[in-house]
Amino acid sequence: METPVAPPVPRPTVPRTELPITTVAPVKKQRRYAAAALCTVLAVAAALGAAAAVSAVGDRTKVLAIANDVPAGQPLTDADIRVAEVSADVALTPMSAADRASVVGKRPAVDLRKGSLLVAAQLQPGTGLGDDKQQVGVQVKRGQAPAGTLVPGDKVLAVTVPAQGEQPTGKDAEAPPTSVKATVVAVSRPDASGAVVVNLAVAPSDGPLLATRASSGRIALVRDVRSGS
Repeated sequence: METPVAPPVPRPTVPRTELPITTVAPVKKQRRYAAAALCTVLAVAAALGAAAAVSAVGDRTKVLAIANDVPAGQPLTDADIRVAEVSADVALTPMSAADRASVVGKRPAVDLRKGSLLVAAQLQPGTGLGDDKQQVGVQVKRGQAPAGTLVPGDKVLAVTVPAQGEQPTGKDAEAPPTSVKATVVAVSRPDASGAVVVNLAVAPSDGPLLATRASSGRIALVRDVRSGS
């Protein structure tokens, strides 16, 4: 006799729960927007920097510079001057290139060095020179001129001093020493003995006389009162 088979028990039906689907797409999209914004900012900054650099390079002005060494008192020639371009700077006051024609023929009050910029103050009146003046070089020994105080433009008296061992007597001793009015054009550096050579501008009538006295080393210089002193 066969044993009856029990019918299968149906499985309970459990409702399926839909799980949420997660995605990283929104995060990636936000990162792309941020990267794009950063690139835009960097591009703008680079453009502004380039514009500033171009503006700085373009903000230059043409000025006058010295092409050759020019001693004080020597007239400037066109060959002594050249045009240079420099960046605008309130600390610099070189003469404009437009003044070139008016500068030619003027005499500097100080030595001008090749490569330096030309400043108007270097050409201001002060040497007392003109076409009606003569220049005489006078070697002055130590003690026969104010030490280190003579500058171009100073008014001086070139006084004739007695020769070594010579002492004036009688009326000559009472008479004031002879002198020549002059203007300092340039002063050399002292040599090993302390002597300096001073270029003096004098009236044409006094040039030969002063040169004769200077050749014998009998000249002492007395600086006159400066304006405003």
